Order: sequence, then structure tokens, then C-alpha cells
Amino acid sequence: MMTPRRRRMVLVGVVLAGVVVSVALALRAFQLNLQYFFSPTQIAEGTVADARTFRLGGMVVEDSVEREEGSLTVSFVVTDYAHSVPVEYTGVLPDLFQEGKGVVTLGRMDPSGRFVADQVLAKHDENYMPPEVAEAIEQAREREQL
Repeated sequence: MMTPRRRRMVLVGVVLAGVVVSVALALRAFQLNLQYFFSPTQIAEGTVADARTFRLGGMVVEDSVEREEGSLTVSFVVTDYAHSVPVEYTGVLPDLFQEGKGVVTLGRMDPSGRFVADQVLAKHDENYMPPEVAEAIEQAREREQL
């Protein structure tokens, strides 16, 4: 027969185990949904080690947008003015997507070195550049000067 003290200790142990499991599941979910941002320079340096989904940002290179005939597939090049990454996207581009403007894409690298985007986000007005893109371009310019 269990004494009241032993019963309380078992109850405390069960509650603590439940809290530990809950925290572990929450951290796992957070880790799976975390999306890192990389610039073309960081990709060229090999910072992206796995096939994980991440955000790529930079400027769309002028005259790099190519559309497949009869398809929603679009190819373009994203640059931070030090390095460039080819991007392929299948879907409708945002209305504000333009060559020479800032863009953030969400996707993953394929084995050929092309970034396959699941989503393309464009700036919301002519003066705006996503903070990550502005910082990546500034860092690339500083590296070029070294």
C-alpha cells in the first residue's frame, strides 16, 4: 500500500515528466519551423550545408528573368553584387516583382546549385528593401573592398 507521501512523490514525478516532454516537443517544433536567411555570398562560401528550407535574399539581376513558354515556371538570378545564385520558381510572381529590385525567396538548393523557390516575396514600395537583403549587400560590398 502506498503512503500519502509516496503518492505525492509519484504525482510530482509524473507532472515533471509531462513538463519535460512538453518542452522537448515545443523546442522540436520551433526548430523545424525556423527559417534561416542566407545571401548569395554565404551560399558561395558553403554556409548552407544541408537541404533544409531557408530564405535567400538579394537583388534580381537585370535581364535575368526568363519565363518558360506555356508554363508558370520562371528563372531569374539573385545577387548581392559579390556573388549570384540562379533561382527557379513555379507559380505566380508578386505584382511588385521586378528586375533590379530587392527580393526574398523561400526554398532550398538543388544538387545542381540552383535555388528552387517555393515562395517569392517582393518589396512593398520603391524605396523599401528587406533589412536582411540590405545587410547582406552591405556585407558583400565590405568583403569586396578587403
